[in-house]
Amino acid sequence: MPTRLKDIANALDVSIVTVSKVLRGKTDVSAETRDRILRKMEELNYKPNMIARGLASGRSLTVGLVVPDIADPFFAELARSLGAHLRRSQYQLLLASADESPAVEQHEIENLLQRGVDALLIASCQTDPASLNSALARSTPCVLLDRALPGSNANFVGTDDVLAGRLATEHLLSLKRTRIAHIGSEGTSTANDRLLGYREALAHRGIPADPALTLACDLHSGRPDLLGYNAMRRLLERPEHPDAVFCYSDLLAVGAIRAAREFGRRVPEDIAIIGCGNLPISAYLEVPLSSMDQGTAELGEHASSLALQLIGSKTRSKPRSVLISPRVVVRASTGLPRA
Repeated sequence: MPTRLKDIANALDVSIVTVSKVLRGKTDVSAETRDRILRKMEELNYKPNMIARGLASGRSLTVGLVVPDIADPFFAELARSLGAHLRRSQYQLLLASADESPAVEQHEIENLLQRGVDALLIASCQTDPASLNSALARSTPCVLLDRALPGSNANFVGTDDVLAGRLATEHLLSLKRTRIAHIGSEGTSTANDRLLGYREALAHRGIPADPALTLACDLHSGRPDLLGYNAMRRLLERPEHPDAVFCYSDLLAVGAIRAAREFGRRVPEDIAIIGCGNLPISAYLEVPLSSMDQGTAELGEHASSLALQLIGSKTRSKPRSVLISPRVVVRASTGLPRA
């Protein structure tokens, strides 16, 4: 017979209510009692009946997450961070991928809402805030994640992408690079903000932004590494090629490095390259990639905490916005400053 709350309470001579409070993460139980109960749960291999808990609380104990592309390692890392934090509060993460399609995204949002998720996290590929109005108008708490939608009245947790673009470009400028290109994306707040930061850093040094050195990739059209490869080839085929490149993502940067080396350019001696995302694999590439760390673990922690706060709130509060500060991680693809 499965272990019951009553069995744990009897074994420790405490009330069922006290055991239930520990299970639900309540704070009005002493640390000593909480530790005793948790140890006994582990000892007796207690498994809570999630369906019964959901019926009793009126909640599904699930949080939905919609990402643009689950194959993107950044969103996979973000989902892992979210799941880990939600599990601590006995919540389960339900994951859906929009495959960078606004129509698929809306379909997945409806599916998760129909499943009765207690909150919805969306890293949206929409470009029009009105497209999400129906989801935001529901009673289910909603948090936009990573990608903001200017004009939408929604909670948001993301990275300060303007700062990311500025810091990446300032790092390349500190290496005495003078023709800095940007291989970006299009249509999202992250792409627009990183491009803005890139331009701000150049303007601060009195360097005019050369339109010929700014390329935007359509992430709907293919693999990011191949898009970065083709973009870099276009830059290198021009008479005056760049001596440094800031890429919108690490995956674009991987392709850019491959193209540069095929053209006989040394990285970083001839061309310094920095990405964005600081994926775990970036440190183990043939040329370890410098990157902007977006604080993926912090994003997951803040987003899950905000979602749980909204679930526990009985009234709708004013939308909140949380921005994580990025940091530069320097590796071999940018190297040391030139003499």
